[in-house]
Amino acid sequence: MFLKFTENSIEKIKIDEIDSNSLCAGYIGADELAQVRERFGFPTALAESASRMKGNFRSGVEVYDGCTFTELRVVNTLDPDAKDDLMAIYISKNLLILVDVEDLDGSTKSKYIASLEKHNLATVTLEKLIVSFLDSLVSSDTIFLEDTSNVIADMEEELLEKESDANFSRRILEMKKTLLKIHNYYEQLIDITEALSDNENDIFPTDELMYVTNLQNKIIRLREDTDSLSRSLDHLQDAYTSMLDLKLNNHMKVFTVITTVFFPLTIIVGWYGMNFVSMPEFTWKYGYLYVILLSVVVIVPLIIYGKKKNWF
Repeated sequence: MFLKFTENSIEKIKIDEIDSNSLCAGYIGADELAQVRERFGFPTALAESASRMKGNFRSGVEVYDGCTFTELRVVNTLDPDAKDDLMAIYISKNLLILVDVEDLDGSTKSKYIASLEKHNLATVTLEKLIVSFLDSLVSSDTIFLEDTSNVIADMEEELLEKESDANFSRRILEMKKTLLKIHNYYEQLIDITEALSDNENDIFPTDELMYVTNLQNKIIRLREDTDSLSRSLDHLQDAYTSMLDLKLNNHMKVFTVITTVFFPLTIIVGWYGMNFVSMPEFTWKYGYLYVILLSVVVIVPLIIYGKKKNWF
């Protein structure tokens, strides 16, 4: 599908009808890439790169004399666990082409089409189309960041009230993994906007690059917010670890107190367990009661002393 922008309308055209003097935008599948490459003379390496995309972030931007190419891995921040869309973007003079490598639900295509139709036809430019599309990819990210911030706040309250469960640490690790993925996503978009703003092949008029710069600043702020949430999770994990250490110390304290209180009984048992014939308590009528009273007399003062010292 290719669209041609005129002052009065947006027209659907065929690939052979594309005019380099008119602003055009296209959305094609990876199987159509060979035909497009032949029509516009894109380097063969670009088509091969799009067909073997592995979906890694930070794949880089390739700048040629007549065009710019980049791979794009699109993350749905409202559902980070969903399968990412894999796209490729080709940009040349007055031409923007989005290549669908893998977009199973058509979400990225919908955003792309919507971004093409939102501009005033009298003032639309190639830069505005690109910026509008990239901006649509992060338009809902503030919702994700706000929701994540609220979840972290709830987890902090949960930790303070000592209501955290055994999966608390696992939840932190999963959130950190998601935020790392979002961070890499923003880094990828920053790489793309930086390459576009450099404008090495003079595809854009220099007086229009402010739109790319503004978008780049927006994505940088989103990345910084994501990093701030990651640091909050680090602090939360440290607090959780400290709480576990405190619980362990309390348990060890209890065991130590018990050992200290009953240690004299161990001595008494050992003493009277030697079974010497000359021990008078063995033949004394009140020997058994004597040992019981001796044990109580030894333990009770230790318990009273421990209470005063807040051992338990």
